[in-house]
Amino acid sequence: MTDYKDFVSFVKEKFNSNSSIHLHEPVFSGNEKIYLNECIDSTFVSSIGKFVDTFESMMAKITQSKKGISVVNGTAGIHIALILAGVKSNDEILTQALTFVATANAISYCNAHPVFLDVDLDTMGLSPKAVEAFLLEFGELREDGCYNKKTGRKISACLPMHTFGFPVHLDELIHICKLWNIPIVEDAAESLGSEYKERPTGSFGKLGVFSFNGNKIVTSGGGGAIVTNDYLLAKKGKHLTTTAKVSHPYKYEHDELGYNYRLPNLNAALACAQLEQLSNFLKNKRLLANDYKSYFKNKGILFRSETPETKANYWLMCIELESKRERDLFLKETNKNNIMTRPIWKLLFHLPMYQNCQKDNQKNALYLEQRIVNIPSRIV
Repeated sequence: MTDYKDFVSFVKEKFNSNSSIHLHEPVFSGNEKIYLNECIDSTFVSSIGKFVDTFESMMAKITQSKKGISVVNGTAGIHIALILAGVKSNDEILTQALTFVATANAISYCNAHPVFLDVDLDTMGLSPKAVEAFLLEFGELREDGCYNKKTGRKISACLPMHTFGFPVHLDELIHICKLWNIPIVEDAAESLGSEYKERPTGSFGKLGVFSFNGNKIVTSGGGGAIVTNDYLLAKKGKHLTTTAKVSHPYKYEHDELGYNYRLPNLNAALACAQLEQLSNFLKNKRLLANDYKSYFKNKGILFRSETPETKANYWLMCIELESKRERDLFLKETNKNNIMTRPIWKLLFHLPMYQNCQKDNQKNALYLEQRIVNIPSRIV
């Protein structure tokens, strides 16, 4: 299939539009304006207010976790989650190069080093086999954890990212990381509503992190959340994200280095209204995914679907073209016709700030980098 005009017609008819069709747009069809007005009327529009508390409770319930911590964005959430997991300066974190740059940036904020390991072809997320192979070659267990024999640095966390809402192979990854005494922090920024064996993503690791950017399935304009089953870590996380201020009626006391990562009540109000509609958003996404699956079935193009025993949120839907040439032709034809499509991210070790990071052969990541394209995934 090298003539993509039929796809252009299909998408314009599906979204009933001859104007620009974006990858994803927020839908405000619930209590957004009501909650925002209530927030404004209360005058509590900054970092304190009932919607912040409600948002944290809703996130804990949705992810089947004990505690939720609101933050200003997903990147800040990963930064704090890594600190809570025990990451120190000069440590290493096992992660994937096929991800949005925020995953590695948060590692760098800790003055730590990402180690880029390959992804699985089916999930496009961190491969347990790649993690196992790396640790068998370079890992060394000591009394205080796992170390990289090549660099001498401690490997203090594993940070998988659930690409486009498709869960990684969590059972295998958890098993391997447990053997090597490496805590898992889930970058679940893209997978709100996704499930692995009937459990929500973000609830498997020591901590999980979500994003509520304007292009996510649920948005608060900006915003993020950390979830965990560890009450002490949650308390510590709340403290660190609110400038490490010691509670006092009027004194300014800060007992350690903290971060001003507080989510404004105004954003939390928007998030609460959006979360109330999550189940309907997920149903709508699944209907669109089924339509795409039927359309591409006999077109010689692979529509990326969820793997067995998982349930994807289909946040950003994607297809796999047979070559980089076909990918580029598809991108050119669709964008020329005002249908936004985009390639998957450039692998992070191709970026100047991460080009010297340790990595494996990246066979699957390099393959996917040349073939995966996101297609319009907005709620119809």
